[in-house]
Amino acid sequence: MKIGGNEPKGADYWTKRISEQEMPALCSTVKTLEKLAKDDVSSMAILGRSVMHDNALTSRILRVANSATYNKGISQVTTVSRAAVVLGFDTIRNICITAKLLASLLENKNLTPGVYQRLLKLMARSFQAAMLARMMLAGHDEEMQEEAFIAALLYHLGESAFWSMGGPLANELDKALDGVDDHVATLSLVREHLGTSFGQLTQGIARHWGLGEVLIKSLNNPDERMPEIRAIFVANKLAQELSEPYPDLAELEKRVKQGAEMMGLKPEEFKNRAIQCANATHKLAEAYGAKELIEFLPQTERLLETQESLNAGRWREADVSFQLRKLKELTGFAINKADINQVMQTTLEGILQGVGVDSCAVLLLSPSRKMLQPRIVLGDNSEKIKREFIVDITEPTHLFRQAVELKTPMWIDSPDSPRWRLQLDEQLKKSVSKQGFLLAPMMVDTKVIGVFYADRGLSGRGFDEEEFDNFTHFTQLANVCFSASVRQ
Repeated sequence: MKIGGNEPKGADYWTKRISEQEMPALCSTVKTLEKLAKDDVSSMAILGRSVMHDNALTSRILRVANSATYNKGISQVTTVSRAAVVLGFDTIRNICITAKLLASLLENKNLTPGVYQRLLKLMARSFQAAMLARMMLAGHDEEMQEEAFIAALLYHLGESAFWSMGGPLANELDKALDGVDDHVATLSLVREHLGTSFGQLTQGIARHWGLGEVLIKSLNNPDERMPEIRAIFVANKLAQELSEPYPDLAELEKRVKQGAEMMGLKPEEFKNRAIQCANATHKLAEAYGAKELIEFLPQTERLLETQESLNAGRWREADVSFQLRKLKELTGFAINKADINQVMQTTLEGILQGVGVDSCAVLLLSPSRKMLQPRIVLGDNSEKIKREFIVDITEPTHLFRQAVELKTPMWIDSPDSPRWRLQLDEQLKKSVSKQGFLLAPMMVDTKVIGVFYADRGLSGRGFDEEEFDNFTHFTQLANVCFSASVRQ
């Protein structure tokens, strides 16, 4: 894909541009700090020269050094040199790198709202992951904890640096990714625009800046069984899932179990520790002068809410006020010709929270019109749907093909009943809810481009006539919006 007449550049180009044009001061500081030998007499003098002319940086370092995370009841430190004596040079060096990184990435105020929000979400997620990784290594020495913290914080440095640059390419990629919820599709779009992946860009920067071995290993071998590498991996996965609008319950439980095993705790105790860690993260973000991140930090309290919902059998019920709010938004989209991705997202949100379902998705037709595959999935079973709902509709009698050809909503009350069972292939029978599901065509004018899907499989509930009508109302209004968006 050409942007402004140029081909995508690749990892080396972006690494050099970020290092030399976009963030030369950060690059220089990090290189200097990473080269300092442990316990070297000159280290403190070099560190001092790196920060002495930056009053704001010095202030942040001291605030962090005196925060509850680092100051364990000792008297307040008032100089960077004293902080290094009390906390250790390596800890102060990492605090300095973190402070410089946050300040550098957040200083560009000329970003579009969409790009700036992507940057804040990503940085908040990385900051929380860093604190979780540190927490998981509580039984190890402080040096390992600090190494894991900084590596987890920098785990998505390439992507953060790209968004912080702003500009036409960032704006274009932001729009292209809007509403895309599939990992493979996201990777493809990033490669198409940049000529590389964000992961490769992070590796390039890590090598160029001389960042620590722990970060390099965590990027190249995320499945490594070393405690610090394992902590970084699990912390990132956990923070990522907790940042989703509708976390996958199974994925959350899996990561909680892994973290609990690492710490020798029961899952419930690990969840409580994670919530305490989140509270500390809020305070530390303030100490670093990064209050902008607080609103976007992953919501770890969901860990308890999730378990309570599972234990008590409480699931999403119909919410009439939420339905009306989302229907009103869709009506506005029909008038103002909103982006198709925005329409899909809003429709699914209305179905999920308003109608009260466990899972819902948009499945788009392939160019050959022989396959349906997930585009956006919301709800508690999203990863399973993304993985398993690649639907072959070449058979004329296939249920999903009928939804496309008949152009009408369908309520499949029991997939195993004589009425429906011969119209589903064996693989799909294993994936759809046994309690039934809802289908409706996605249409632009009279052309079907995909289908809406909704179920209540995890909670073991079915649907009634009113709920089917509400689902139908949302999908029909969405089709009006789709048609309006493509008209001149």
